[in-house]
Parts: sequence; structure tokens; C-alpha cells
Amino acid sequence: MAAALPLGAALLLLLLQAAGGAIPPPEEAARMARFVLHNCDWGALATLSVQEGLRGHPFANIFSLSDGPPGPFSGSGVPYLYLTDMEISVQDLEINSNASLTVSLAQTPYCKKHRYDPQNPLCAHIIFCGSIVKVNDSEADVAKKALFSRHPEMESWPKDHNWFFAKFNITNIWVLDYFGGLKIVTPEEYYSVKP
Repeated sequence: MAAALPLGAALLLLLLQAAGGAIPPPEEAARMARFVLHNCDWGALATLSVQEGLRGHPFANIFSLSDGPPGPFSGSGVPYLYLTDMEISVQDLEINSNASLTVSLAQTPYCKKHRYDPQNPLCAHIIFCGSIVKVNDSEADVAKKALFSRHPEMESWPKDHNWFFAKFNITNIWVLDYFGGLKIVTPEEYYSVKP
């Protein structure tokens, strides 16, 4: 009888993970990064400003994003964005495409449920560094499906704003999900796991 309890608990844990309800353990930093990105609908994108009075200074802005339709195991890990040249941060990116992107479980029910402050390491957040690039025609349908499945309002945004699909090309990843400091994850490790 004693063996049935651990087996039952293990089965319950597997079912929760399959349903996307279980957060990865801290020792699985690459999986945590994929999990957090996939469960976030927006992030803070930081650029180097080219705007008068701010030139050369960091400038952070909120952007809707998606790595795929909602649901477990449906994320690609690629942060897609829907952008327009009219947006102030996009004007920065036209001069210097390098940026950082931060996503946090603070925007999900997880941290509120556990009463974690957004700055608490247990309220996991991921910092990506890399560059923003327009997607090519073959990837545009993937980006469109990823974004419009989570942000249906985007389809009705003004056409005369010349919206385009872009992605964040990840070069560096830092994970803060537990006490003891940041963990570094390589893009290769990141893309080799599922959330």
C-alpha cells in the first residue's frame, strides 16, 4: 500500500505537467525559460533610444508577444511580435536592432496564488538578449498564428499602420527562478527542451 501513494503522486504530477499546470523545478533552467515565455502574453522590451533627449539611454516598453498558441507543448520558444514603424521602440530598433526582453510569471496567476512579490526569485523571470528581425515570408504564417491566437484584437488593428511580424533572435538567456543568483542558459539548451 505504501508504494501506491508515491506512484499515485507521480502520476498526478505527470498529469499536471501535461496540462501545463506544473512549473519546472529550479534545476531545469532551460525548461523554466521555455515555460515562462510560453505562459506570458507580453514582455518588457528594452532598446537603446534614438529619441531626442534620450539618445543612447536604455528605454523599456511593453509589447504583446507569443511563442505559439496557448496550451501545453505548443510553444516554439521563439518570441514573435507584431510591430509598426510608427512605434517609438521600433524606431530605436531600426538604428540598432539589439535589445533585451524580460518576461515574468508575475503576469500569470502563479505568483499571486503563492503570494510572491514580482521581485521574489520564486516568481520566475527570464531575461533574453538578442536582436529583433522581421520574419521572412515562410515564417510569417507561423508568427501570425502564434500572435493572433493569443491576441485576436491584433487582426483589427489599423492596416495603414503597416504592421509586420518580427521575432526576437535570442543570443543570451538568464533565468532567475530561485535563490542564489542568475542561471545562464544557452540558446542551444533552450531550444532543445519543451516547456
